[in-house]
Formats: sequence, structure tokens, C-alpha cells
Amino acid sequence: MGCAVPPARSRPQPGMELLSGALKKRATEQHYRAEVMIAGEQLRLRLHDGKLIKDRRYHLRTYPNCFVAKELTDWLIDHKEAPDRETGIRLMQKLMDHYIIHHVCDEHSDYKDAKLLYRFRKDDGTFPLSKDVKVFMRGQSLYEKLVSVEGSILKVREENSVKYQRAFLGCEMVEWLVQEGEAESRREAVELGQALLEHGIIQHVSNRHRFLDTDILYQFWINFRRRRRLTELLSENSSRALSESPDSPFCLRKLNPEPGNTSFLSVQPNKEIKVVSAVRRSSITSLAGNSNPYFSITPTLVFPPVAECNPKSVLKRPVTNEELLSPGAPYVKKTLTIVGDAVGWGFVVRGGRPCHIQAVDPGGPAAAAGMKVCQFVFSVNGMYVLHLDYQTISSLIMTGPRTLVMEIMEAIE
Repeated sequence: MGCAVPPARSRPQPGMELLSGALKKRATEQHYRAEVMIAGEQLRLRLHDGKLIKDRRYHLRTYPNCFVAKELTDWLIDHKEAPDRETGIRLMQKLMDHYIIHHVCDEHSDYKDAKLLYRFRKDDGTFPLSKDVKVFMRGQSLYEKLVSVEGSILKVREENSVKYQRAFLGCEMVEWLVQEGEAESRREAVELGQALLEHGIIQHVSNRHRFLDTDILYQFWINFRRRRRLTELLSENSSRALSESPDSPFCLRKLNPEPGNTSFLSVQPNKEIKVVSAVRRSSITSLAGNSNPYFSITPTLVFPPVAECNPKSVLKRPVTNEELLSPGAPYVKKTLTIVGDAVGWGFVVRGGRPCHIQAVDPGGPAAAAGMKVCQFVFSVNGMYVLHLDYQTISSLIMTGPRTLVMEIMEAIE
């Protein structure tokens, strides 16, 4: 997919002005609102799955699809989403402030840790479909469509020795939007790109330019596939909360060094129990509504978690590709077919050349398919990957189909 007569990157053309401070601030604010919406939707789906959201009867009246505030605060603490009740209250108040949840009768404007009924506005159709929300929804739709097609323009690209995830050229995006019928003309495509930029969904890689139909490099600032932790919502003024770790989303995630602040147990070969956090993929259906020209179809999104640390390898010693592939080596190759469930595949991959399985969620699809820690990743969906690092393998998995076919090599006991 080529770009028509791209200007030299070293000589900016007229109109490639530096973004104003006001526009940067607006984009950052819109980006934060988007993060709140995504985190809120992920929580809603988890609560439905855990049966905390259900029809409840109070004073001879039935309230559909609601939850008890006190029960939810307990749930947040039990599931390590909040360290204490005060933090849990602050988190839910944040969702109220952004019109994600509300009291079923709107009698309380704040979130009370009591036996009161609250409901997600998504569940009762009262979520406000403002222009900003519709642009956000359109961005979701385009992102998911882009990462789902073969030969996507979204790639890891390098500029000035810096690598950028989910990056694309402006002219490539314009051409793709027109070819896919997302815009009727290149001018309309540029207007759509600028709207996405102003709402913090995409950005110029060095945040210097508006959206232009040239060979300037942009990237999706929001990774819609990353699973959020609710505590991120309390870091509104922290750039770290809005940034994307360059590390693999398949590594361990440990936001708190205290034991127990994690999500599942994985038994390693020495039978020692380690607490780790799985790669889980949650699906959401975006909010209804298509009256805005920036929103066309209803997307389905997935959210793996972001990397937070570089955990110690579970391998007892380093293993080379030569050792794995040498004749008579004590390793056996197996093929695993892992069908992602509503919340993901449930495993962690680390290392490189070769990569290995660092952890497995005992209750996830990967464990059910026979995946174990210390296995080596031979191929992903038919692609030989022993020579690749875990960042590349992670990208292959994240952008691939929900049904994952992996060949692994494990030691013969």
C-alpha cells in the first residue's frame, strides 16, 4: 500500500506545525477518559461473569442488572483490585464521576460503601453518547479492524533509532480508510485522523504534528487490547498511567512487591508455589449508537495486560536452540490448540531465542490444552519462532486469531 508522492521527512511541508500546548492537554485529557471507559467496561464484564451484577429486589421492586456497593467493595479487595476499602471507594467514585455507574434511583451522587444498589449505565442504556464518546468508539472500531487484517499497516516501525508499536504512516492510513470505505475521500480521511488525534487515540510519534496525508509516522496511543488495572485510574496526572510499556504484555505483572497482590497461582517444576499474573484477554462490545460519522460498526475488543517488570526466569539453566534441535536431545515436540475464552488464553511467555513459558493460569485455556511452565515455543500459528524474541512472539499472538495453535518443546522426564 503505497503513499502518493510523499514529501521528504527531513523537510516538513507547510501546515506541519508543532502541536499547541492546548491541543496536547486536550488529547491527554481525552486519552485519560478513554482509559476510564475501557477499565470500566472490563470491570462490568468481569462482574457479570462473576454474577455480582444481577436482578435484585428491594422494597417490593425489582432492579435489573445491578450490584450492591458493599459487596463490590469486598470483591475489589478479594480480587486485588484495591488494597483497602478506602481505595475501592475512590475507584468506584471515579467511575461515577465519568458517568460509568450510578445509583439505581439517582438518589446518591457519590459512591457509598453500603447496602445500596448501583448500576452500570451501559446496562440500562443511560450512558451519554456524546460526540467524544462516538469518536472514541470509532477509534475502537478502526483499531480492531486494523489489527485483525493480514498485512496490516500497523507495525513496529523505527524512526531515529527508536521503535514504535502500532505505528503507521499518515498517507497509508488515509489510503486504507478510503479503500475500506471508512472515508469517502482523502480529505474526509484526514479529518477523521485529526479527530482521532485530538481525542488522544492516535498521535504523531514525537507529538509534533497534526494528522497529515504524508509519510509522517504516527501510532495508536491507546492499546485497546491491554487489560487495565483499576488502580491506574487514580493516576490521572501520571504520564506513566497513560504510557505504553515497550515490554511484552506476556511478562509477569507485579505492581506491588507484597505477596498476594496478584491474580493466580502457577506451580513450577520444583513444586514451589509462586504467585503470578496471567495474560488474559477480555472481550467487550462497544456502546451502541452509529449516528456520528466517525462511528460505523460495532467492534469487539480484547485487552491483554501491560508488562510491569522483568521477572526471574523459571528455567533452571539457559537452553540454546542448538541444544533443543540437536539429534537425540531429550526434548519432545507437542502441538497445542488453545481456544481463547471470554477473558483470554492464560499464559506468560518470556525469554528469547528460544522463548519459554514463564507461567500458566491453572484455570485458563492454555492449561487445559496442556501447556506447562518451562516449555519452549517452537512455532505460533504455523510460523517458526525459535529465533525470535518474546516481544515479537507476543505481537504474533496478540494480533492473531482467538484460536491459537502453538508447537512447544518440553523436556522428557
